[in-house]
Amino acid sequence: MVKVALITGITGQDGSYLAELLLEKEYKVWGIIRRSSQINTHRIDHLYVNQNLILRYGDLSDSANLLHIMYEIKSSYPHMERLEVYNLGAMSHVKVSFEMPEYTGNIDGLGVLRLLEAIRSAGLSHMARFYQASTSELYGKVLEVPQSEKTQFNPLSPYATAKMYGFYITKNYRESYGMYCCNGILFNHEGPRRGETFVTRKITRGLGMILRGERDKLVMGNIDSLRDWGSAYDFVRGMWLMLQQEKPDDYVLSTNEYHSVREFIELAFGMRGFDIGWKGEGLSEIGFDKKTGRELIFVSDKYFRPNEVEELLGDSTKARTILGWNPETSFRSLVEEMVNADCP
Repeated sequence: MVKVALITGITGQDGSYLAELLLEKEYKVWGIIRRSSQINTHRIDHLYVNQNLILRYGDLSDSANLLHIMYEIKSSYPHMERLEVYNLGAMSHVKVSFEMPEYTGNIDGLGVLRLLEAIRSAGLSHMARFYQASTSELYGKVLEVPQSEKTQFNPLSPYATAKMYGFYITKNYRESYGMYCCNGILFNHEGPRRGETFVTRKITRGLGMILRGERDKLVMGNIDSLRDWGSAYDFVRGMWLMLQQEKPDDYVLSTNEYHSVREFIELAFGMRGFDIGWKGEGLSEIGFDKKTGRELIFVSDKYFRPNEVEELLGDSTKARTILGWNPETSFRSLVEEMVNADCP
């Protein structure tokens, strides 16, 4: 049986790791990439030699384009028994979503609907298995700790609100049309391929620039936010497992432990010989090297969200029990991998 998968957001962190995983499993992997004046395929450039990778230009805002791609896949494999669709495409930066709320809603909310309708309209409902990339940001101002599949959503950003529509429309298509649709409620997952504007990469890249003398300080936002940080590679394995089950369902993926941004900074800088201490409070707080007194970390309200999510801690018991999934990368190993990549 030919194994076929379609990945939106294939050029992103998760998409590139998932493409690698599926190609290793001998899938025919179709990927949708957005047209841009800047080349943005660097995360998957090394996969171009694989003849099982097929790329098409597309966008979650373009219904006709999505439908055309579905028909092309259908006609390419007349004896296809299953198509796995992984919707990882999104406007995924929480702070930026406050500046682009309409675009965020269009892509992260209605984009999910367009993709589901393209599957249905192309006559692929009976063979498609759909994965929707949901997010721990849905929990927002958390109503209980830890957060599981049963925890009430309480979104605090345009990004999270749009993703909540995506979550429920996925669930609705599962219940209304009998489609195989899953939501993966993923807590923070990082790695060397994480986008440079996300806090973890900002820290490790900033450290690298300080070590190379390209910058003399790192300016941060809320350093006391608590996040459940795992490895992106571990998490894409969980996505795949969700679509291999007999029945579709929704699952939390998390490490079940959390750490503050402050801890991430201390650990990362410590791996390159700094011993970070702190002085001052609030926006006046400064992180300095205890050995030399050099001031390295500063705080600015420029990087605070209009509505802060203070703590996210997952409970992935369901995924561990039903999927047999477990995160294999420790927090320390994750930080070390990212530091080694950005600070060779």
